[in-house]
Amino acid sequence: MKNALLTFFVTFLAFTTSVFAQNDKAPEDKSKRPSPPAVATGKVNGKTITINYSQPSVKGRNVWEAEGKIAPYGKVWRTGANEATTFETSGDLKVEGKNLPAGKYSLFTIPGEKEWTIIFNKTPEQWGAYKYQESDDVLRVKVPAKSGKMTEQFKIDVANSGTVSLAWDKTRVDFKVK
Repeated sequence: MKNALLTFFVTFLAFTTSVFAQNDKAPEDKSKRPSPPAVATGKVNGKTITINYSQPSVKGRNVWEAEGKIAPYGKVWRTGANEATTFETSGDLKVEGKNLPAGKYSLFTIPGEKEWTIIFNKTPEQWGAYKYQESDDVLRVKVPAKSGKMTEQFKIDVANSGTVSLAWDKTRVDFKVK
């Protein structure tokens, strides 16, 4: 009986130590990801805009090609890498002349050769675009795509003038906020 109780206690102790050790992992260091995190911020008409995103690199790939599956033309893209990009505004804005209430949104895009669709979706915390639902879109606007200088790592800028710029590969897309 003593041996059985001792065996049970040792087994229980080993099991609980293992469980606690597994739950005590350090959080992931996102800066070490192949597509590191970045933040773009700006103030437009007294309202703070904060965009959190991850920066994929071109690495010699055709990022817009349908087979590439990185950001193919005509498909919803997370507008970066890893988690969906988030767009947060401290006050109501107009995006390309259309109303966007204050809040935090996921920022998706549909790239195209000549035109992009910019999407503000009410579900900000999601991984990629895997569970994206068009029915959760708060606002969609279309803007022209332009040729730009080669940008190896995806970059978003928020200018105090109200221009938000997305640049990657040899493509640049701007949209206006007020």
